[in-house]
Amino acid sequence: MYPRLRDQVKRLRGLHPVRGATSGSEFAPTLQRAGRIRLLTFNIQVGIATEAYHHYLTRSWQHLLPHRQRQDNLDRIAELLRNYDVVALQECDGGSMRSGFVNQVQYLAEHGGFPYWRQQLNRNLGRIAQHSNGILSRYRPLAVEDHRLPGLIPGRGAIVAYYGNPEDPLVLVLMHLSLSKGAQNRQLAYIRDLIAPYEHVVLMGDMNAHADQLLGQSPLKEADLAPLANSAFSFPSWRPEKALDHILVSPSLDVHDAKVVSYPVSDHLPISMEIELPRPVGGKGEG
Repeated sequence: MYPRLRDQVKRLRGLHPVRGATSGSEFAPTLQRAGRIRLLTFNIQVGIATEAYHHYLTRSWQHLLPHRQRQDNLDRIAELLRNYDVVALQECDGGSMRSGFVNQVQYLAEHGGFPYWRQQLNRNLGRIAQHSNGILSRYRPLAVEDHRLPGLIPGRGAIVAYYGNPEDPLVLVLMHLSLSKGAQNRQLAYIRDLIAPYEHVVLMGDMNAHADQLLGQSPLKEADLAPLANSAFSFPSWRPEKALDHILVSPSLDVHDAKVVSYPVSDHLPISMEIELPRPVGGKGEG
């Protein structure tokens, strides 16, 4: 087993179980039962419905104050998420005044039927805002790690989730990168070092850059990852012309379906992918 993963499994660090509306984490399957899994990454813009550039100004107050449409948007997002197995969420609120003190990661887990979730709080503005990433999962992970990404302005993070066989795991890295290329390169160098020991890797999230820049002009060029087509535009949702959201995969993972999902409830469109797992990932060892 990889040393860092062995330590994580030993400490039993994982995702929060969600019970009630869901089946309960103790009954959640492991990847031993999965041949393919459906992935989704979605920047939900804290539930704000942005439908034009001028909304960044006219609806900017919704980044600070609650609004009744936000809950309707969360319900629409939860409806979409029910179709997927592992979901990476960016720009969530962890439960502050603007969200009506609703932890949006937990809410989407419960209403999407996910038995596991984890919120990563990256910028804590107290009652005003709880800037967060999140992961939702139908499968029981081996372990999960939170990582603070480097940058001059703090507040960017990555979640690393390990699944399957500890001797040869599937490693999912969920992230939201900075806007500047310098900060992105520092963050991607950090992530490159995290994934270097592993063969089966998926990077998911809002990376604020096109695939050719990520895989040809950043530290990820050494990682041998495959992207969607560079024309997989996800931003802005009302007239997509930039490919900023990505699911990047190792060549060991067969991709059967990858696309931008036409679901405009945020300023970003979600990206989905179905991957087939190699046999070693589902081998013995997850328990």
